[in-house]
Formats: sequence, C-alpha cells, structure tokens
Amino acid sequence: MEEDASMKFFSDQNTSYADILPPREARARIEVSVLNLLRALNSPDPAISDLSLINRKRSNSCVNQGILTDVSYIFLSTSFTKSSLTNAKTAKAFVRVWKVMEMCFQILLQEKRVTQRELFYKLLCDSPDLFSSQVEVNRSVQDVVALLRCSRFSLGIMASTRGLVAGRLYLQEPGKEPVDCSACGSSGFPISGDLNLLDNTIMTSDARYIILVEKHAIFHRLVEDRVFNHIPCVFITAKGYPDIATRFFLHRMSITFPHLPILALVDWNPAGLAILCTFKFGSIGMGLEAYRYACNVKWIGLRGDDLNLIPEESLVPLKAKDSQIAKSLLSSKILQENYREELSLMIETGKRAEIEALYCHGYNYLGKYIATKIVQGKYI
Repeated sequence: MEEDASMKFFSDQNTSYADILPPREARARIEVSVLNLLRALNSPDPAISDLSLINRKRSNSCVNQGILTDVSYIFLSTSFTKSSLTNAKTAKAFVRVWKVMEMCFQILLQEKRVTQRELFYKLLCDSPDLFSSQVEVNRSVQDVVALLRCSRFSLGIMASTRGLVAGRLYLQEPGKEPVDCSACGSSGFPISGDLNLLDNTIMTSDARYIILVEKHAIFHRLVEDRVFNHIPCVFITAKGYPDIATRFFLHRMSITFPHLPILALVDWNPAGLAILCTFKFGSIGMGLEAYRYACNVKWIGLRGDDLNLIPEESLVPLKAKDSQIAKSLLSSKILQENYREELSLMIETGKRAEIEALYCHGYNYLGKYIATKIVQGKYI
C-alpha cells in the first residue's frame, strides 16, 4: 500500500506544497526516489537522470490574497529547476541531496529527530568532502523537501528554535504539568522545536491580544515590567528573523484563539518590516511549507507617524544592507500599499529608528506606547 501511494505521488506532481507525513510514508517516498534512480542506472542505456526540484526563487512565487480569510500568503508554483550530476555547477549539490536523503532515512528508521545543526555535524563527520558549512546542509535539506515534497519535520528534522513566549497563556504539554507563562520570569518560556509536541499542546488564555516583538531585549523589558497585567496579552519573540517553530506556535495560537488580534512591534527599518512580513506572509525560501503558518499580523509600530516621538539624534542612517532589503520588499507582489508607503518614507528620509529610541521617555514608556496604539486602533 505504501509503494502504490508513493508511486502515485511521483506520477502526479501538479501542486507545489510539502506534505506532512508519518515516518512510514516519508520513508516510502525516499525508497521510491532511490528505486527510480536505480532503474535508470540499470536500463539498457544507463544514465543518471536529472533531479527535478521545485524552483524556490522569486520568479516562481505566487500570492494568495485570502479572498475567504484575512490571511494572505506566498506559495510556489509548479516551475522546476534541474540539478544534474553531469553539470559541473550542480554535480556536488546532486550528490548532497542523496546523502541527506540517506541520513533522513536512517533517522526515520531509528524513530529519532535531529536539528539541522546536529545533522550538519553528522554529515561533516561522515562526508567532509561534500559538506563544509551549515548553509550547504540547509540548502540540501530544502532540495530534499523540494524533491520529495514532504516537510522537514516529516523527514525527522526538528526545527531549531530561538522563540520565547510570556504573558497570559497556560500551556499543557502531553504528560506534563501545565505551564503558566506569566510566571516564567523575564526570560519567558522557550518554544519547543518539536512541531508534533506543539500541535498537541493544550492552550488556554484570557488575553485579548497577541503581541509579536522583534527583539529579545524589548521582550525582556516588557515581560520584566509585566505589561501583560495592564494590557491583557501574550508576548512572543523569535529574537529576530522567525524560525519555523515560532511561526508554527504563532499560527497554532491564531487557530486556537481566532478572535485575538496579532500585533507586531518591530524597528522602523527594512529589516523590521521583513521580519513582520515573514510572520504575515511566509517566505519564498521555504515556500513549500512555510505558507501554512502565515498569520494575519498587524503592524503596531514603530511606524513613520511615531518619528515625532523620537529625538532627531536617535535616528540613524540606513545601511547598505537596509537598501538591499528595501529593494527586495518593494519588488514583492504581496506587499500592501500602506507598507510600501512606510518603506518609501524610510528610503526618502534615509533614516531608521529602533524601538529603544522610545526610552527617551523613560524605561516604562513602552507599555504606555503599546496601550495608546491599541486604544487608538493605530495598527495596519
């Protein structure tokens, strides 16, 4: 039965998304892929066929504007790119895919889960001539996802996570005591990288808002000041660009508490907006699976109309990297008009502002700032 389902999968590749599969089915897809390669090698005219991978570039991205829901997201179309052993530029990448698949098959057989960092060190030990950096492993894992069209988690690869949560939320993980996220101190409660565990965690809350915070230091300040006692909310941070586990956790909260608005507090610069957009729309690089975790995030601050709250000397010039990120965002098909206006203002002024600039009004000002924005409905 496994073989039939897998053969059907490989004969009908019309949609571009990564399935979430049980280990047995993921192993079956790997086996079918290997059998197809062996069949090609054992044919009367042996040849190693090219690997057809879903193209993970902007040119292959599409936008779902959320006609029936408030959520829009980026996904990948059915355009393919080739990786060939006979092409000098892609030969090593071709071999890496098979090595990562072999490793994933072993992980699934052992019923274990590893992080991509753990996988890197294992591959570095086993195949140092193929893998010399984490980037090469990450890219090869995404190639395997694009070939087999099943998620990293289905392959036994657990998300590394930097995410933290704090505030008015109770978490009940299977077989464990409930966790009161308002009593975890200023460090917050770490979000697990085990997506299956997150999916089976019971969540209860009396919060009225979910607030995403770009920076760990700002999260720490808000939680230490127990702002969630004055604004009934849950704070979440990924400490910068969001990992898949934090995105999964946020999406799970949005499904469990669909009435709670999700508000993002980020720096007023292109990188801050890019972080917000990753939570809101997903990303092209992980377009086969990340679209599932897109959420209807609103931008509460910092924004252009907050610049009057910030001393001129606290504004700093945009960096070259900021300009690159801004250019990339402006070329995106999904960026809404009021976000484009904010980005254009950053470019026009050539300035950027960090959330910490609000401390000119005192260290306890952040809570007041967020409360004022919420009361006035100033989020987009």
